[in-house]
Amino acid sequence: MNGRISSALITTAIIVIALAFIYLPVVTLVLFSVHDGRVPVPPFHGPTLEWYGRILGNARVMSATGSSIVVGLVSSVISVALALLAGWGLSRHRVPGRKLVEALLLMPLAVSYLIVGIGLMVSFSDYVPKSIGFVVIGHVVLNLPLAFAILYVQFDTAQARLEAAARDLGASEMQVFFRVTLPSLKIPIIAAFALCFTFSWDEFIVAFLLSGFDPTLPVVIWGLLRTGLDPQTNAAGTLVFLVSICFALFVELFLFRKKPND
Repeated sequence: MNGRISSALITTAIIVIALAFIYLPVVTLVLFSVHDGRVPVPPFHGPTLEWYGRILGNARVMSATGSSIVVGLVSSVISVALALLAGWGLSRHRVPGRKLVEALLLMPLAVSYLIVGIGLMVSFSDYVPKSIGFVVIGHVVLNLPLAFAILYVQFDTAQARLEAAARDLGASEMQVFFRVTLPSLKIPIIAAFALCFTFSWDEFIVAFLLSGFDPTLPVVIWGLLRTGLDPQTNAAGTLVFLVSICFALFVELFLFRKKPND
């Protein structure tokens, strides 16, 4: 009995320590974003929303926020569209070297973002200037494998039977794709888009290497950090975190908690 209690206490302690290790920095960030003082160090004074007002009134931060939204939306749409077409083509048609193509599409998931960013910069810097467009290309390279991994598994036997039934009823390939395949994959497509946007929204390394003079929000926040600790930086980081959490919850709701009859 005592052994079981000791084991339960040890397990609980490990879980608490692990959760504290993960979430304590986030809690600290949010707490000191409403700290009523110019230096974000204990003891805590406040709360105040002054720093949120200042960061939202910062023209450079707002411009970078707009750039991040554009990059996230465009790169996510392109990534999901390419992943959907790749998954449909590989699963519904005989493609020579299919396993190799699958491996190549998924391989960037195992490659460091730094390597991807440097590789793109070295390969295309003479042809594509550093810009938001270049960041979009980089984020498509990062997000395409993620979207493909989510969508490819959806083209299973049950999905194939639905498409075959539509063909038996006289539907063309285009009608099957747009009236059967796309509607039945609506939830995975939305989830893949939301997850891609989340990754793109707070991605720093590739954006830093490819953005040039039109940076995204994480790059601007990094620039603020170079000047030292500032409650405005905490406020900006909290806003980035809140957006990421909202999209993560959205993915959880649509991808992992859909009803069996959906």
